[in-house]
Amino acid sequence: MLRILGVGLCFGLEEFFLGHERVRALRAPVKALLFWRRLSEPRAVRLRLALETLGPIFVKFGQVLSTRRDLLPPDIADELAKLQDQVPPFAPELVLAALARAYRKPVDQVFTEFDPIAVASASVAQVHFARLPDGREVAVKILRPGIAQVINKDVELLDAGASLIELLWADGRRLRPHEVVAEFAKHLEDELDLMREAANASQLRRNFENSPLLLVPDIYWDYCSTEVMVMQRMHGTPISQVAKLREQGIDIKRLSRAGVEIFFTQVFRDGFFHADMHPGNIFVAPSGHYIALDFGIMGTLTETDKNYLAQNFLAFFRRDYRRVAEVHIESGWAPKETRTDEFETAIRAVCEPIFAKPLQEISFGRVLLRLFQTSRRFNIQVQPQLVLLQKTLLNIEGLGRELDPELDLWTTAKPFLERWMSEQIGWRGLLRRIRTEAPNWSTLLPEIPRLVHRFLNNASAESTQRQLQQLIQEQRRQTILMAATALLLTLTLIGVICLSIF
Repeated sequence: MLRILGVGLCFGLEEFFLGHERVRALRAPVKALLFWRRLSEPRAVRLRLALETLGPIFVKFGQVLSTRRDLLPPDIADELAKLQDQVPPFAPELVLAALARAYRKPVDQVFTEFDPIAVASASVAQVHFARLPDGREVAVKILRPGIAQVINKDVELLDAGASLIELLWADGRRLRPHEVVAEFAKHLEDELDLMREAANASQLRRNFENSPLLLVPDIYWDYCSTEVMVMQRMHGTPISQVAKLREQGIDIKRLSRAGVEIFFTQVFRDGFFHADMHPGNIFVAPSGHYIALDFGIMGTLTETDKNYLAQNFLAFFRRDYRRVAEVHIESGWAPKETRTDEFETAIRAVCEPIFAKPLQEISFGRVLLRLFQTSRRFNIQVQPQLVLLQKTLLNIEGLGRELDPELDLWTTAKPFLERWMSEQIGWRGLLRRIRTEAPNWSTLLPEIPRLVHRFLNNASAESTQRQLQQLIQEQRRQTILMAATALLLTLTLIGVICLSIF
């Protein structure tokens, strides 16, 4: 915490705090205390440099912020965008040493060509272009040396911050900050294993095989390890370069709609989605296909989560706010004692104003703030497994706003969700489940008589044992009663004898 404060003061970030009128009185004393400091860079540059100094977690925070131009001043948004793939790279000699350590041989014996200058550098790894002995062009991703220790310290810091949130904020426990940090830490740990990332890319490529929407690079497994990943080199234009895409004849409106469909396909069809969709990780091929890159952070959803999410989205698009409230209660996200009518009214007040508006007139930042206030009122707990999905939704909105500010998100997504719900709940869903389960029936059906016989035997044995225990308990009660009666008779007899003597 002290290091964060120190870095913030060194880069003059206190001006973001002192800009509020409530703390105007502190400006003069702080300026006097920091008379020795000389700041020459603009505030946006200083903010970016501070995040780079603090480490990978903070760089990722800046990456997420850079996609939300509706929430940031233009100068800050432009500067933070450099964090997406322009983090300072590590030295070429460290690159060659990492490759020699991974392959246990010099680099020139592995690749016929290798460029030691990174083409892209991010917070956890960087990418170099190379050529395999068979002539295939590849991209080589290499972890930063010592990055695991850095991230472990940052996660400990986040966990300490979570403790402070629970301790100092009355509403902190409801937000479950420790569970959210644990979920984030789990995905960061996955990102440090490039074999896992390669497996993620392979799965996503298989999910979108022959897709007219998305291209995913092929993985060359013989050259992969936990510290190095080698994949097919993809040629395309960064999605943030909208003017260049227009020059190439790319239909930007179609591209923006395709992005929404890709997202909902990943979430609801596959339950496996790219959870780091900032512009630095998405290219556009000359054919107009999206190209996905960087598969370190992928989100997953259970069938239950997908079902409740789809019902929420669909009810939301239909403005059926009562169903939104009911789904929250049925899923356990809202307490069972929540009054449906009150919750419905609160949701309507938040959501109704945003319909029938193009994306450029909708601020999801403000909508999320209102929803947060509503959830606090009804004691709705944060779902850690959905945090990555929420982050990805923000990224998708940022991309949509960049490509086509007039994109109608609701009209684009609603038909897809209706089709998906029909496949899950209607007769198509029934046929699909029958096709899935039918191969197992040939194994289970012959075993049914034996399983029934075993159940009846177990039930009979349990019944006999239960009756025996009841008989034993009854015998004990009778024995105690007889002993008490005998004792009482003995005492009575002794009393009669004593009276007759005296």
